[in-house]
Amino acid sequence: MTSVTSIPCPCGSGLELARCCGPYLRGERLPPDAQALMRSRYSAYVLGDEVYLLDTWHPRTRPAELGLDRDGRVRWLGLKVRKHEVLDADHARVAFLARYKIDGKAHRLEENSRFTRIDGRWLYVDAEETG
Repeated sequence: MTSVTSIPCPCGSGLELARCCGPYLRGERLPPDAQALMRSRYSAYVLGDEVYLLDTWHPRTRPAELGLDRDGRVRWLGLKVRKHEVLDADHARVAFLARYKIDGKAHRLEENSRFTRIDGRWLYVDAEETG
């Protein structure tokens, strides 16, 4: 049997989930920067954690719900961070590529995401698809 602590983190860091995004997803720690938040949000998509995704979304742009894949049609394949740009102490951008399949058909999401820090907590604001 595989221990929860030995599961690789979905974000692709090479660390175990328990030592990478797990503490953020469980609310034990706050991501220290926009890239860590983005990686944890990718992990939340992989794991189907809609609560975490909504909690880390800026209230001005946050949808009421996400309607994540409940029937297993989506399979996330990997994340590649292309650039983490710190604009100032409270604003950053992260460009990334996420690969996934829907019903076995390959897709890719290339995005330039904007993040802001409010009261010491990084939040996802919005994104521009780049690919």
